[in-house]
Amino acid sequence: MTGPFAHPYIPNAAPDVKREMLAAVGAESVEDFYADVPAGLRLGRPLDLPAPMRSEAALVRHMSGLLGRNTSTRDVLSFLGGGVYQHYVPAVVDEVVDRSEFLTAYAGEPYEDHGRFQALWEYQSLMGELLELDVVNVPTYDGFQAAGTALRMAGRVTGARRLLVASSVAPDKLSKIRDYVRPDHDVVVVPVVDGRADVAAVRAALAEGDVAAVYAEAPSYLGIVDPALPELGELAHASGALYVVNCNPISLGVVAPPASYGADIVCGDVQPLGVHMSFGGGNAGFIATRDDEPLVAEFPSRLFGVVPTAVEGEYGFGDVAYERTSFAIREEGKEWVGTAAALNGIAAGVYLALMGPQGMREVGETIMANTRYAITRLAAVPGVEVPHADAPHFADFAVRFTGSRTAAEVNDALLERGVFGGHALSERDALYCVTEVHTKDDIDRLAALLEEIAK
Repeated sequence: MTGPFAHPYIPNAAPDVKREMLAAVGAESVEDFYADVPAGLRLGRPLDLPAPMRSEAALVRHMSGLLGRNTSTRDVLSFLGGGVYQHYVPAVVDEVVDRSEFLTAYAGEPYEDHGRFQALWEYQSLMGELLELDVVNVPTYDGFQAAGTALRMAGRVTGARRLLVASSVAPDKLSKIRDYVRPDHDVVVVPVVDGRADVAAVRAALAEGDVAAVYAEAPSYLGIVDPALPELGELAHASGALYVVNCNPISLGVVAPPASYGADIVCGDVQPLGVHMSFGGGNAGFIATRDDEPLVAEFPSRLFGVVPTAVEGEYGFGDVAYERTSFAIREEGKEWVGTAAALNGIAAGVYLALMGPQGMREVGETIMANTRYAITRLAAVPGVEVPHADAPHFADFAVRFTGSRTAAEVNDALLERGVFGGHALSERDALYCVTEVHTKDDIDRLAALLEEIAK
């Protein structure tokens, strides 16, 4: 085909319509809209797409072939973690979230509620109890966005520009935080020492002033639950900054919630709470604060509450302080609300209701026990070291290979034997993870395979 092409199902693809739209916004071409995207991130060529499929059968065959190239954690033993975790999801969680009134409802609002608002309010209430905080949002896209938004909230409250990162943070998460706060804030990473926060260096950075927040993670990217977490909060508050803590919610049955040691804003990802791994997806970000009006006013995302109706004994569920949001005030909003991950929030609510306080304690204790056993067992393998082994860990932990093979080569050798290893952190280091789904035999198998590979 030669000449301009107008797609039959995309009216704005018609050349005349496209020219009229560009003229209306004062743009010379579509390329003007991508001017802020660095050249290094631009593809610079057409997408490598297959020839058009002429039938549904051909399309299904093509897609099935692509999907068949994936290897799932259902097929192999996995020790991957670092942000998306393999936990057991009770069958009733899927049964509830697959109901049509939840599954098909868009993240904005369904035309008829059918209990969705109440389900999200119940989720917020359960998360509030877990976090020991009053206000929890309807989930954002993922924990990365929640971290960026929490830090921007702190910046709006304090009016300061600098953000201090005191923990080890996943490189891709740190990249997203920098990108998200870039218009208003400078991110200052305070290097960790022996995997833990350098309190003296944080104190010195705070002394320079203009700090909106100190950001820490519990556990950190390396899986360490840092004993310095309370002191970081004290330092932040003494300098007039807020304390923002990103936590793994499934740890809170055994690890103190960040609010108990001074966190002003708590954020994270609900994926560990009843949400399946999905080839890197299955995420939803939470943000929580105490019921403090200056903090609550800075939430850009939706908050649901419960109020009595005109009928005695009847209650309704819906938005709280809707005027905060970009739904209400559009471009004047604090941030854009965007599409939420509300369905995963409902899944987390069902999971928390099933588990209860005792269940959350038991799963947390199991993960901590498995983590300690894995650290001890792997540290005994010749050619394997576990840095920071003396620190308290939850789920994730770093491993260093001292033999002739790199971390990537070890992972390749493990995959040949039907095991996913850890995320490579560097040439020699990798991040491994165990949860409640791993058994002693699984960990022993990993140790035996590593010993075999080392030889």
